[in-house]
Amino acid sequence: MIEFFDLGYDSLCKERSTELFSLRKKTFKDRLNWRVNCERNMEFDVYDNENTTYIFGVYKGVIICSLRFIETKNPNMIIDTFKPYFNQLHLPEGNYIEASRLFIDKERIKTLNLQQHPVSLILFLSMINYARCLGYEGIYAIVSHPMLIIFQRSGWQVSIVEKGLSEKRQNIYLIHMPVDEHNQNILINRINKKSPLLGSTLNAWPLSFRVRKNRPDQFQLDAKSYGMFGISDT
Repeated sequence: MIEFFDLGYDSLCKERSTELFSLRKKTFKDRLNWRVNCERNMEFDVYDNENTTYIFGVYKGVIICSLRFIETKNPNMIIDTFKPYFNQLHLPEGNYIEASRLFIDKERIKTLNLQQHPVSLILFLSMINYARCLGYEGIYAIVSHPMLIIFQRSGWQVSIVEKGLSEKRQNIYLIHMPVDEHNQNILINRINKKSPLLGSTLNAWPLSFRVRKNRPDQFQLDAKSYGMFGISDT
C-alpha cells in the first residue's frame, strides 16, 4: 500500500525526522543547490517547529514524497522570507495554510518500481484533501516558474497572486491553490484516468491505495527535481 498522511512536528520520531530532513538536503541543497540551512547532512530551518504539519507519501515504510504546511497566521516563509522579492506581498485574513518544502524523490520512485503511479497528482490531491478535512479555506505558496507549470499541467486551477524576482533574477510567484470540491474532482478524475485505483476512496483523508503494476505513469515530475520554490532564500 502507498499511504499519504499528516504528522505534526511534535509527533515526528527521531528516525522519521532524520529521514525527512536528509531527503530535503539531498533535494534542495545537493540537487538544486539552493541556499538552505544544513547540519549533520540534514536540511531544516526555523519554520520546522511546533506550528508545522508535514504531509508524507510512504511506501513500505519509506518516504517517497513530502511537503510542509504552516497556518498563515503563524510566522511563515511567504511573509518573513520572500517579501523583499516582491513589490507587494500580502496574505488575506482567514483560515489559510502555506505550503513549502515539497519534493518527490525520483530515485526512490524508480527503485521501488512506482513509476506507473501518478504520485505527483496524488500528492497534490493530498494537499486538497488535508485542507478540506481540517477546514482550511485555501493554500498559498511561493513557486518557481517550472513548478508553476507543473501545477498548471496537473489541472489544478491555481492562480497567480503576485509575481516577483529572486536573488538569481528568476521569476517567482505567489500562488493560491483552491481546495474546493471542483478542484478536488479535477485531480481525482485525472488520477483515475491514468491509474485506476480500485477500492480507493480518493476524496478521503488520510489516503491509501494498492500498488498496481504494468501501467505507465503519464504524469510525473520531471527527472530533474524542482521542488517547491517556497523553500529557500534563493
